[in-house]
Amino acid sequence: MKNLFQKKTAIAFCAVFFLTAVSIPVAFAQNSQAEIQFVEKLGAALEKGSLEQALEIFESIPAELKDDTELLCLKGSLLLSAGKIQEAGQTAALLLQKEPSNIDVLNLNFMVAKQKGDKVNKTKFIKQILAVEPYNPEANIELADEQALKKNWRNARDYYKKALAGDGTNEEALLGYGKMCYYMQNDKDAKDAFAKLYNINPLNPQVNAYLGKYEAENSQYKKAIEYIKTAIQLDPQNTDYWFDYGTWSRMLGDYAGAEAAWKQAVALEPEYFLGYAYLAGLYDEQERRNDALEYYRLTVEKNPQYYYAYESLGMYAWDAGKWSEAQTAFEQALKKNPNSISYKLMITACLYKQNKNLEMKAFTEGLMKNLPNRQGLEYKLVRMYHDRGGDADVAVNISKETNRTKKGRYLFYLALYYELTGKDSLAQKYYNEVTAMQSPMFFEYRMAQWASGIKK
Repeated sequence: MKNLFQKKTAIAFCAVFFLTAVSIPVAFAQNSQAEIQFVEKLGAALEKGSLEQALEIFESIPAELKDDTELLCLKGSLLLSAGKIQEAGQTAALLLQKEPSNIDVLNLNFMVAKQKGDKVNKTKFIKQILAVEPYNPEANIELADEQALKKNWRNARDYYKKALAGDGTNEEALLGYGKMCYYMQNDKDAKDAFAKLYNINPLNPQVNAYLGKYEAENSQYKKAIEYIKTAIQLDPQNTDYWFDYGTWSRMLGDYAGAEAAWKQAVALEPEYFLGYAYLAGLYDEQERRNDALEYYRLTVEKNPQYYYAYESLGMYAWDAGKWSEAQTAFEQALKKNPNSISYKLMITACLYKQNKNLEMKAFTEGLMKNLPNRQGLEYKLVRMYHDRGGDADVAVNISKETNRTKKGRYLFYLALYYELTGKDSLAQKYYNEVTAMQSPMFFEYRMAQWASGIKK
């Protein structure tokens, strides 16, 4: 999108002159045959989208047109579109000396300054343009874009609105206005803007994407997918569209469609973590454990700060018998939630599995020192793992727990303790108690299902 925003003013400027060129019988009825032929040739070149050919035509411009301000502005705009910024700047500077108040000349100089990254002159020319035309679309859109980049939605919306006052059918102003209203949750104005833009240009990919979002918000996923498919056909390199396509396919239960869409998002942006996270969650939901483990690994590899993935990575690494990897994952999760007894006990269990008894003892001693209530159940659970005893007292205390989630979690760690100490029948008994609760509000519920051999 950034390249589109950088080029839009120059392209729109060219389009204005293209329309003039194809309206020759009216606009040039009183002009010479040479003038009409020149503009027709220029219009034909622009219609084919050939910038180089259009610029070549200027080399044979009739003598009487060499000082024509409008045509020279067009030449400058074409030079910008062709990436010939220095030549465009020279043309713009000469025109500015000749006609410093001409709005087209000011527009060209503004575009040159923007392409050069010259913020000072860009601001200067915007002010001069707005002094002449307060509702000039290009200048107001530029100010709106600047505010949008700063996430000042309200200010950006107001500038887009001013641009629309100057040109009510300007596609970029309509899109920008709609987006700002969308971000501000002003849905009526957003929908009105998007609907108007869609009527003007139903092949605008962004408006299709936003109309799809509104359909999805109303649970109309089939309609949403129709819109996003159109957006993808028009702009297949846009990762956001593939994310939406995958999400709405998933909401319809089309797991294969969701997987294909998110894999395409990953292919487009292989260093962006979110595609891996979406796929990991999809595989998680389908109980594709090996795939889930692989993609949770990739998620944290691409974004180590994405703490939400560490819990699941720890679960799946544990399930795969990767005790060290599971320990590392739960340690990372603990950094985000340092009061979690679950992560502390899972780290303890990982150390147990690795036969790191001294390290485990040191770790649990540290935990007990930081648990002030020595009569509390969490303290007793940690001490049970530390001392390898006291399980009967723990079981009695769990039976008295009234909080359903806490009770299920504590039962899991009692079952896990029995599994680690080789008391398989007791472990299975308590795992079964956890799964019988049918209350998956804690990640240990899934692990209890796996330990019991229960498929989702």
